[in-house]
Amino acid sequence: MSQNGLNPPENLKEVVVTQLIDAFKEISGYPECRNTSKKLYSNLIRRVKLLSPLIEELKDAEEKQLCQDQLQALDLLQVSLDSAKQLLKSVNEGSKLFQALERDKVAVKFLRVTEQIEEALSRLSYDKLDLSEEVREQIELVHAQFRRAKGRLDSPDKQLETDFEIAMREKEPDRAILKRLSEKLHLKTINDLKKESLAFHEMVILNGGDPGDCLEGLSSLLKKLKDHVLTENSQAETSEGEKATIKHRSPVIPDDFRCPISLELMKDPVIVSTGQTYERSCIQKWLDAGHKTCPKTQQTLLHTALTPNYVLKSLIALWCENNGIELPKKLGNSRNKKQGSSVSDCDQIAIDALLHKLANGTLEEQRAAAGELRLLAKRNADNRVCIAEAGAIPLLAELLSSRDPRTQEHAVTALLNLSINETNKASIVGAGAIHDIVEVLKNGSMEARENAAATLFSLSVLDDNKVKIGGAGAIPALVDLLCQGTPRGKKDAATAIFNLSIYQGNKVRAVRAGIVGPLMGFLKDAGGGMVDEALAILAILASHPEGKMAIGQAEPIPVLMEVIRTGSPRNRENAAAVLWSLCTGDVEQLKIAREFGAEEALKELSENGTDRAKRKAGHLLEVLQRVDAVANL
Repeated sequence: MSQNGLNPPENLKEVVVTQLIDAFKEISGYPECRNTSKKLYSNLIRRVKLLSPLIEELKDAEEKQLCQDQLQALDLLQVSLDSAKQLLKSVNEGSKLFQALERDKVAVKFLRVTEQIEEALSRLSYDKLDLSEEVREQIELVHAQFRRAKGRLDSPDKQLETDFEIAMREKEPDRAILKRLSEKLHLKTINDLKKESLAFHEMVILNGGDPGDCLEGLSSLLKKLKDHVLTENSQAETSEGEKATIKHRSPVIPDDFRCPISLELMKDPVIVSTGQTYERSCIQKWLDAGHKTCPKTQQTLLHTALTPNYVLKSLIALWCENNGIELPKKLGNSRNKKQGSSVSDCDQIAIDALLHKLANGTLEEQRAAAGELRLLAKRNADNRVCIAEAGAIPLLAELLSSRDPRTQEHAVTALLNLSINETNKASIVGAGAIHDIVEVLKNGSMEARENAAATLFSLSVLDDNKVKIGGAGAIPALVDLLCQGTPRGKKDAATAIFNLSIYQGNKVRAVRAGIVGPLMGFLKDAGGGMVDEALAILAILASHPEGKMAIGQAEPIPVLMEVIRTGSPRNRENAAAVLWSLCTGDVEQLKIAREFGAEEALKELSENGTDRAKRKAGHLLEVLQRVDAVANL
């Protein structure tokens, strides 16, 4: 772009305005939202729609050029609208249950987008845009709405919070609670539940693992709501007399329970990459015949992995029971397996078939098999044991060096999920996978690098592995991910580095890899979300002489004192630990600490901090007093 105040090329204005028009049209066309974020979703769309006359008028004024400041403001507005589109789409298409659980975080995301749009509008000079009086009044009014909204979070729905907590915690929640949740979340019909199941499934795949530690709880709650909806529908549609004779009739099978290929009741429903569900045997025959498309939508399949649709499978089983129909053999077996069996939702024959594809299949078959093993290993503990016992770990380790990025992602993530089992940790290391995981961490796609970091953290729980992982060159690669990764990647890298640095030799490796500078940057950026991790790592590195020296050279005391005064209890504790390490035996650091008001802050911490923080503060105060005593002699 040209320098400030100069007019950029006219075609640049046309490009920016066209992009904005497209963004407004897309947002205006979004459907109604039916979940706990409905109000936030609707308000954002409504306000964005009201801004569209601004861009339409700029488009009509073709002869009017824009200076660079105005163009930059419009460019910022475009970036803000892109963020809005992503948020609106994720809210409308995402799992309603997960959003209800994370409603506070979702609300903050809406607040951030609102702030971005308001900032962009603040940079626009309406006087220079040559707007009509009517449009200018409307834009100023909408701008005022964004300004008011950016500093305000809606009050929480206490009833929803209480109901959600009880329904998650209790094995058999009160029906009134489930009814309220069903209505508020708009999960009232079998079709609603099916869509929620698909959304939940997609969320898990996109995240490359469980959404936090809440997967099992949310899955259990979905089943409770499903049971409630089916019971309510049954009571509404069936009289007592009908119930007595229902076993002697042939009820109509719901369309959602029929395979789109055979039109028969599904026994083993599976999901393909387009999100459609089929009977496993039917879709497998379709794929084996060489087809590469989804039979129902005709879309090209991104991969041929078949993911079990457990929620729909459970819905079908419950419907069969309620209607007096004998459970299909596949469903009946899965529900009546002995608890001691090592095979849960996957059978040995299916796993052996997947391993055969890993060992001997084409690239596409290897990719699909690794993807399905990744999902199966994520689901539960029994699957992790079963897959490992079948010999999957060495085959997955070999695929870590695949040239296909998606295959590599599936392989490293499958190993991550398998590593949750303690026995599998030793098997993964025994297969020689550490070196290849580190190579993925260095050179893989961003998702693969993130999951490689998480895998190394999981393996490093065993002390012997800390030495092996550090010796394989993981630390510099983790520091690189810490600097360049996505927010999730940075978190994964920080967690792995912290755990590895418990071993003394890895502290030196981290310091020599240049970790102190980035950590200080995180510490000074309170809004970056990495302060907790940065302080925890600094506290452990400061206990090593090289770590202490490197941290001391970064002039950390001003920001450490600020954290001690205003940080969270755990961050105050870690900041005090770093300060104690720096000041012990170093008079210069003690002088700097005193200049920044250490005594007053440490006295307050010694009274109100955590037990560890109180001890560190007390030791520091004693050191300061001894220095004073020596100075007064």
